[in-house]
Amino acid sequence: MSDSMKEVVETLDPVARRLFPPNIHTGTLVPLKSVLELRDNLSLGQAYVTRAPNKATNDVINVARALAGEDVANNLPHLRRCVKPSDLPTHLKNPFLNEGNGRQVHLGKSNWLYIVLGPTKDLPFEELMKGLASIDTIRDDIFVGKIAVPLLAPTSQVQANMWSQQYWQTVYRKNNPLGPHPSTISRTEATVSRDASIWMTLAHEIAKESQEAGFGEPIGAVIVKRTLPGRPDWGKNNQAKQGTAESDSNGEGVKADADADGEVASPDATEAVPANTARDVNQLDSSNLGAGVEGASKPTVVTKETTQIVAIAADARWYQQEKTGHTGNPMAHAALRAISMVAQKLVRAENRPHKEQRIMEFESFQDKPLLTNEQIVFDEEHPCPDGYLCHELELYLTHEPCTMCAMAILHSRMGRIVFRHRMPLTGGMSSEDRGYDTCGASGTCPHGQCGGGKGLGLHWRKELNWTLLGWEWESDDTEKLLVDPHLHA
Repeated sequence: MSDSMKEVVETLDPVARRLFPPNIHTGTLVPLKSVLELRDNLSLGQAYVTRAPNKATNDVINVARALAGEDVANNLPHLRRCVKPSDLPTHLKNPFLNEGNGRQVHLGKSNWLYIVLGPTKDLPFEELMKGLASIDTIRDDIFVGKIAVPLLAPTSQVQANMWSQQYWQTVYRKNNPLGPHPSTISRTEATVSRDASIWMTLAHEIAKESQEAGFGEPIGAVIVKRTLPGRPDWGKNNQAKQGTAESDSNGEGVKADADADGEVASPDATEAVPANTARDVNQLDSSNLGAGVEGASKPTVVTKETTQIVAIAADARWYQQEKTGHTGNPMAHAALRAISMVAQKLVRAENRPHKEQRIMEFESFQDKPLLTNEQIVFDEEHPCPDGYLCHELELYLTHEPCTMCAMAILHSRMGRIVFRHRMPLTGGMSSEDRGYDTCGASGTCPHGQCGGGKGLGLHWRKELNWTLLGWEWESDDTEKLLVDPHLHA
């Protein structure tokens, strides 16, 4: 066992150490992309640009603001408002140089600037020309050009540099308007990657056990709770059920923005931009989750890193299969069973009056332990019995969850998710478009035309009331748990 793995073992609870797999499969975490990151990161539009001496810059900008309004005039904050002639992209220099007094403007000692006025759809051309004609220094030679510009902010410095060469000087502000914050991904991944192989191996083992026992498909799930030194551990009263919220493990809230408050521009950038222009206001600080909640107590500050296994469950869709039809029991998917086991632990911790269980011919929610390891973990108490269901817990799955399970994961307020096998036809977490040959069937698929359509990317959809970080776990030394591509995992 390596020294790094020995350090990880020190953080595990007794149950996790008892279940510690003898052979741990290694793998690599690949962050999931959001729907917007894959589809809208290069959405182009047309914008007007003009040129004027330095001293007339404010007058020009005020004309654009008067026509389009303050908000519209500032709705391209990732673009440099003013650019020196020498900093123009190559494809714009020659056309601009040869129009009007362009040669004079492009002289080495020129004090002229090119200015982005705003989107063409928001600026009536005739009104714009009248407004510019009222400025004395450019009245005799008004230049208005139309250029293609990216409508959304870049998500990396490399992308900002590329757009600066292809379109217009572009600023990268160390944030990601289309998905999780880059610094958040890197910080969280550094933590998760230390022991992800343990949990993925356990999920793999429980999946194989269930398949061999005839309970279900080879699909397994493990849920763990991780506490980090210096981080608050909130209780149920503090975690008010927010209407719209984001996992603290996703963004570390305001702290993440504070780390990324500055801007990073392309190397040739010349204009100073306020550092607080583009904050990600959707990220919440966990220290504020309890603010304003009557009777909220202060969180416990963790002094030692610990990782505790909360639930382990396998797919059980074929358990009592004579009652479930040819597709199996959809309520016995591994993710749903694991989440339900967490819920039962929380109910158990409340010491509710015992009620005699009703004898039912068929139990649709197969959320009682069926395998030995499931029972071992289920018998242990919840490490945070005052928490809200799966808030800030981590879910490790052998397969990408189906749409139904993906929504259940979001509703449970899970903090992070890691899965190994993608399910392109039925999965709910990946954002990639679905190909038409995904099932790999030779000839015509017996299910009819399969594949096609857009990926859902449910792990990060801002129109939903919860987001969580997600990774695909790639491993070459682990046996593949093959299932029907049309299966809903």
